[in-house]
Amino acid sequence: MSSRDRRLNIALVEEGPDRWRIDTHGEMRVPGVVFASRALLPSIVGDRALEQVTNVATLPGIVEASYAMPDVHWGYGFPIGGVAATDVERGGVVSPGGVGFDISCGVRLLISPVTFEELAPRRDLLLDALDRGIPRGLGRGGVWQLKGDELDAILVGGARAAVERGYGRLEDLTRCEAGGAVDDATPDVVSPRARERGSGQVGSLGAGNHFVELQVVDTVFDEAIAETWGLFEGQVCVMIHSGSRGLGHQVCSDHVRTMLPRMAGYGITVPDRQLACAPVRSPDGTAYLGAMSAAANYGRANRQLLTTAIRRAFADALRNDSLDVLYDVSHNLAQLEWHDVEGQRRLLCVHRKGATRALPPRHPSLPPDLRATGQPVLVPGSMGTASWVLAGTTGGAAFHSTCHGAGRTMSRHEARRRVAGSALRAELEAEGIGVRSHSLRALAEEAPSSYKDVDEVVATCARVGLARQVVRLRPVGVIKA
Repeated sequence: MSSRDRRLNIALVEEGPDRWRIDTHGEMRVPGVVFASRALLPSIVGDRALEQVTNVATLPGIVEASYAMPDVHWGYGFPIGGVAATDVERGGVVSPGGVGFDISCGVRLLISPVTFEELAPRRDLLLDALDRGIPRGLGRGGVWQLKGDELDAILVGGARAAVERGYGRLEDLTRCEAGGAVDDATPDVVSPRARERGSGQVGSLGAGNHFVELQVVDTVFDEAIAETWGLFEGQVCVMIHSGSRGLGHQVCSDHVRTMLPRMAGYGITVPDRQLACAPVRSPDGTAYLGAMSAAANYGRANRQLLTTAIRRAFADALRNDSLDVLYDVSHNLAQLEWHDVEGQRRLLCVHRKGATRALPPRHPSLPPDLRATGQPVLVPGSMGTASWVLAGTTGGAAFHSTCHGAGRTMSRHEARRRVAGSALRAELEAEGIGVRSHSLRALAEEAPSSYKDVDEVVATCARVGLARQVVRLRPVGVIKA
């Protein structure tokens, strides 16, 4: 069977359950592959994400396919929920649009020994403490007020730099992707404007869909893995979703602006200027990857500092700051990785934009205590709906990648037009979800009705083998800008 986006004349051929193909045509070098159930397909066909999937398939050096996760939707250049890898030694490019503006935006899950029954009488006290202790919004303000060369230390050392200065515990780093810092960061290529934007925001939540959320383990799907990871039904957890703030945004803007006029010199043409790119093995490609890695380290330090603020709030409200990091993983990043392609081991630049790495069991990049289970994968839902913890699977497709969230179906402008922030707050409170937000407008923009069904997104990933379900989390309190 097939489906067609009539407006764009892009045909989807059904390859198998929940897997669709866009055959190569025009300038495409590889096919497009879309992971989607029939329930999710209308929202995917309804925006222009499929056009972006085909555009990405034209990039020099791309291998296998231009992939789209079940939460895919329209983004800048690449679709959000897009995965693409280019062959570094065969002219493969890196594209800032394949990472996005919020470099190393990602998720961290903290697990506590506290049960919801124990939390319930003091939940509002805890939400008030989190409200006081977590800087957020578009302006300046952060947990760490930087001095001297401390910004450079963060750009090189990420979460490690934060822990070295007393913000957290050494054991936090063992559960962070790459030990809390990306290698090959080059602070010197981070512009003065990017530095200025980041200097006052480390340890803060951004606006939009960023949040700190109190959650409870609602359902356990894989008891063996859950027990290994220290998860149990009724357990209180805290999910952090934030990234590299204004610094990362500026890095993306700077390097798109640099690459655009230079593509002709590399003999590169792209169907969309938002796909500005440069060969990985070029001065422009090297400069971007160095700046991107520095911004990624800022994002990881940011979540480490938010962890410190959350532990302080738990200590104030519950007299218990025993919160352990289950995992911390980015979903906006380009990484150099070795993968088998057409029977050969190749060095690839893997772009994951709104997609999460899901390393399989026994992968050498995992810490020893996670190698038997595979990587924890953290999938936040929309505000007021479930979130998930998944695990990487053996043989996972798309270079060991999976979804990163629910995926929008409605623009923020449209959400504001349809939803009143005050009514949404009352609705969430009536459902037992405490809300602390500085802006009713921002609350309306993130209404659950503007997102896909995260349970269906996760179920689709499980059915096609991108990840497996471990536990489902339900929200009981949320901190927003």
